Amino acid sequence: MNLNDLTIIITTFKSDEKINSCLNSINKKVKVIIIENSGSQRLKKIIENKYSNVEYIVSKENLGYAKANNLGLKSVKTKFALVLNPDTILNTNALEEFFKTASNNPDFFLIGPGTNQSEFSNKEKKLTEVKNIKGFAIFFNMKKFKENIFFDENYFLYFEEIDLCRQISKKNGKIFLDPNIEIYHEGSKSVNQVYSLELEKNRNWHWMWSTFYYHKKYNNYFYALLIISPKLFSALFKTIFYSLMLNKQKRDIYYCRLSGILNSILGKKSWYRPSLD
Repeated sequence: MNLNDLTIIITTFKSDEKINSCLNSINKKVKVIIIENSGSQRLKKIIENKYSNVEYIVSKENLGYAKANNLGLKSVKTKFALVLNPDTILNTNALEEFFKTASNNPDFFLIGPGTNQSEFSNKEKKLTEVKNIKGFAIFFNMKKFKENIFFDENYFLYFEEIDLCRQISKKNGKIFLDPNIEIYHEGSKSVNQVYSLELEKNRNWHWMWSTFYYHKKYNNYFYALLIISPKLFSALFKTIFYSLMLNKQKRDIYYCRLSGILNSILGKKSWYRPSLD
């Protein structure tokens, strides 16, 4: 295992001190690139002074998950890259297991780890070739991405890793899930929960937008419309219902769902951004 062959990419948005738990679990010999999407310079000096292996890039705008990770990946000079969520913690032998699997399967495109979440439980801990892996931790074989084409930047949030895996599967590329690689993923906790309502609105808007866009991209417009129609009518009904009930929070959440659907149907870009000032 040569740790100089690996670069880790972490995209954050107001993760604040939560990022420390993730960084503390990473071997200090590994180069780490952090993309801060909030535009805040507050943590840059603190993190770079504390962790000599970290380069902290503050973007001028909120790039979203796909574009920010692409920014990091396109600057990677090593054989491998690991895209991590900031709310992850690596088990002590996680990197060693990644390298072992990569060495035993040199033609791989992506490797995904096991997690604390039950959906990945595998008693035999057997390496499995799969069609999809979760986006919280993705190990890239960089030589397989010679054209620097990674995530579809039309997505701001959700479906990016599903889309990437589908593109790789179309090329008959190998994607592996290795439950021997253990990474704890807290899940939906990478941003300060003070902003919980804004985050919920953001999640609802982008989940709907990305759902329609994904199905339109891989099937057709009318198939995507068929898939999204029940959600469209549900969001419209609940927006009206909670408006009449004077429940502003629920109204705003379902209005965001409705807006995300309509914008995607109309071919608008994924423009919604959370207000977390």
